[in-house]
Amino acid sequence: MEHIVFLVHRIPYPPNKGDKIRSYHLLKALASQYKVHLGCFVDDAQDWQYADKLVPFCESLNCVPLKKSSRYLKGLKALSSGRPITLPYYQTSQMQQWVTQTIDQHAIERALVFSSSMAQYLEGERFSHLKRVIDFVDVDSDKWAQYADKKQGLARWVYQREHRTLRLYENQIAEVFDTCVFVSNEEARLFSNQLPASLVSKVVHLLNGVDTRYFNPAAGFEAPETCCQTPYLVFTGAMDYWANVDATDWFCKQVWPRLKQLYPDLHFYIVGGNPTAATCALERLPGVHVTGRVLDVRPYLHHAELVVAPLQIARGIQNKVLEAMAMGKPIVATSMAMEGIHHHPELCLEIADSPDDFINACNRLLEREHPANTTANRAWVVNQFGWDKTLGPLSTLLEGATT
Repeated sequence: MEHIVFLVHRIPYPPNKGDKIRSYHLLKALASQYKVHLGCFVDDAQDWQYADKLVPFCESLNCVPLKKSSRYLKGLKALSSGRPITLPYYQTSQMQQWVTQTIDQHAIERALVFSSSMAQYLEGERFSHLKRVIDFVDVDSDKWAQYADKKQGLARWVYQREHRTLRLYENQIAEVFDTCVFVSNEEARLFSNQLPASLVSKVVHLLNGVDTRYFNPAAGFEAPETCCQTPYLVFTGAMDYWANVDATDWFCKQVWPRLKQLYPDLHFYIVGGNPTAATCALERLPGVHVTGRVLDVRPYLHHAELVVAPLQIARGIQNKVLEAMAMGKPIVATSMAMEGIHHHPELCLEIADSPDDFINACNRLLEREHPANTTANRAWVVNQFGWDKTLGPLSTLLEGATT
């Protein structure tokens, strides 16, 4: 088996949030065909316990601690350099030395990079002999533009700057890497639009997937002990991610009060690790519960009346939507949350963007004004979004990518 370097900005285990789910399944796919040398950062102290879980997939493993306390100092350094703020945050000499030594020692000819922040380790001319594939996942520069639209003052300026500088850097990566991968055709098209015509042929997409054996309602799940016995809605996601914080804030303030009036016994659970102070404060609202990190989200999904995905800012394909569908749950989601998921009318799914429309959609599903064909939700995801299918073309990209 040939050797390959796989660089990831966050340890790909446990697969409990969007980027880690994708990077974990990429690692599994690589390990079936290559001897994988994995370099990654660990930004959550609780994740160190999982490093051993990666060993069976790796020929070598380099996990580097990433101190969040240094984020602001490195960010200030970037402001004076004209580079994106995110780059120095993920820049360490230890990682660069490991990458260089590993490639030289094993005469490695292929590399897969996950996220733009890790491309800096393979930018140089000395790595031009490599077949370099980068999985951008989303067009991150556009996400910063969305953030800027919701901010004012200094924060707005900083986010607009990150949008501009990161967009330029993304284009630079596209020049030196052989293939640029995105999570959906929509993301790939958006990125192509910001590139010179000569680089567009490098842009492809590999859809996100879902582990339908794991997210399977047939397994049966007891109701979580922390849940009340009355009906509830649920939102799942990493709650230190600003798009999720923004989504639950919008739902709790714009939708929940009126929905609670219609259904006094209804509750709402926000399930996800590292909730911010703003998210925890939502528990002051009647019927709102913030769980923090849980060992298993499936029981919360399984016993929910319906799943909500009220994202106001989003890029790519939302794992939370695919997981809910794999569990056979009815869903109410915004258009943003459904980007890249090309559904059909027979699914038990409502799309709503305004508060009024969101309330009406929830009401229709709660009242079951039309048959809840939740089995169609699962069947459709199993057919369209199994990881074996979505990552099938990966080896072709790695073998066929040439400068």
